[in-house]
Amino acid sequence: MTAGDAETAGTATTGHPFVVAHRGASADRPEHTVAAYELALQEGADGVECDVRLTRDGHLVCVHDRRVDRTSDGSGLVSEMTLAELRELDFGSWHAGRRDSDAGGDTGLLTLDTLLTLVLDTKRPVKIFIETKHPVRYGALVESKVLALLHRYGIAAPASADLARAVVMSFSAAAVWRIRRAAPMLPTVLLGETSRYLGGGAATTVGATAVGPSIATLREHPELVDRAAAQGRALYCWTVDHYEDVRYCRDVGVAWVATNHPGRTKDWLENGLTGAGRD
Repeated sequence: MTAGDAETAGTATTGHPFVVAHRGASADRPEHTVAAYELALQEGADGVECDVRLTRDGHLVCVHDRRVDRTSDGSGLVSEMTLAELRELDFGSWHAGRRDSDAGGDTGLLTLDTLLTLVLDTKRPVKIFIETKHPVRYGALVESKVLALLHRYGIAAPASADLARAVVMSFSAAAVWRIRRAAPMLPTVLLGETSRYLGGGAATTVGATAVGPSIATLREHPELVDRAAAQGRALYCWTVDHYEDVRYCRDVGVAWVATNHPGRTKDWLENGLTGAGRD
């Protein structure tokens, strides 16, 4: 894939692959916390990724799982808790990075509003990749709330797709279609686990500007990169943490790699990917 292909898709510019911090610098700090994203930005991530869910009282929060049990000191469904209840929880004590003497940072609940402010206040043009989770009890309301917030920040209707600061993603084709229909210039990524889904007509039907396979799927089907490019789409690959996988993504022409180790991945890409693996 050429740089021009990725610009058409609206998710990249030059110098592939670009590095996206998956849930922040989540190998070194608790995922979906200010601490994780601040570290990712310090390490030079080109983009950051987050998952969003709606609270019972209609707020967008950055939590991957349906429940808070794995990543907090509380228990329960995100969709059944209010923002105030979620803010009472500690989202960092479970992670080894929180216990490091010099880790520090804010590990409370992170809202999408706060993350957008953090990213947009960064002096360089970092992109934010927002994944909406489905199926969820609130259905299409999630996309409506995301778009409303992006409009509030003035980034829901970019002058051109390649200059967009926000990208919306989902494993749900219907969710991607809702975004494309309401905000046609906003870049979107259709995520998936199979080449048939991503390489077939689904992305075309919903108007996705990029497709997003896992690294395992991409290794089995490297033709996805050229197929996407032929359709005017970029390719976003997740979750790329190992040296050999980063090198593989670079060699086949992936536009964006999502990784839990943004600093290390940036170093590998900028200082040369040669020789045997260095994990």
